Amino acid sequence: MQFLLKLPPPISFFIVSTITTLFGLVGLYLVRRRYSAEVLKENHEVAAIIFNAFGLFYGVLVAFVVFVTWGGYDEATKNLQMEASEALDIFHTAATFPDPSRKIIQQGVIGYLNAVYNDEVPKMAEGDLQLYSGGAHNSLRVLFAQVDVSSIPNRELYGEALKCLNNLAQYRRMRIFAGNDTVPPVIWLVLLVGGVFAVSYTFFFGMKNIRAQYLITTTLTVTVTSILFLVYVLDHPFTGASRVSLTPLTEAMAAMQGDYLGE
Repeated sequence: MQFLLKLPPPISFFIVSTITTLFGLVGLYLVRRRYSAEVLKENHEVAAIIFNAFGLFYGVLVAFVVFVTWGGYDEATKNLQMEASEALDIFHTAATFPDPSRKIIQQGVIGYLNAVYNDEVPKMAEGDLQLYSGGAHNSLRVLFAQVDVSSIPNRELYGEALKCLNNLAQYRRMRIFAGNDTVPPVIWLVLLVGGVFAVSYTFFFGMKNIRAQYLITTTLTVTVTSILFLVYVLDHPFTGASRVSLTPLTEAMAAMQGDYLGE
């Protein structure tokens, strides 16, 4: 299903809604072939009470899941921004180091952002999260270990650079963790089963105008499907056309390249 994430959002939403709506209308058609509107009307009073109670509970659950996944998506965006910001801080702090330490660290930071943009994020989009140990940050840490600290006159700035390096590792880990599916399978099961029940309830209301009932079923199916697919999109913040913007990385790399080449 991840291939849908790579399509433009309007197209992916249209495909998912069309497929589920087709099943919903077929279900309504089969029920109305077996039971007439007069027969279904006999259970309207009880069915309406049950449907209202179910709709309330299901609506609260869906709203909570959307809130949590949107919060995770927003947090992933902020963590990526902070990761790029910390890399910039290291780069500018290293500008005060004497050569060759300055060039080693600055090239290492540029290489780090290039690795994140061109290697780590694409792997995360494919579900490859085996990036926790090693990777780009480990290479940068090795470069810091190779620096001759005694050649740096301002030890406070070097300590600040190390602090930024540790912060960079923290935001990197949080980015990688955000690539995991945050919605557990059991919740997906409840959401999907609840969505099927919600749509199925519309089959058992006997409206004389069958076209109006088809329209109601279509509207509810599209709404439920769109919300559930929205949850799926937000649960994959680094995948597809709706992924977290990588602009902070590209802007940071452009700024570094400009400063480094402008020397």
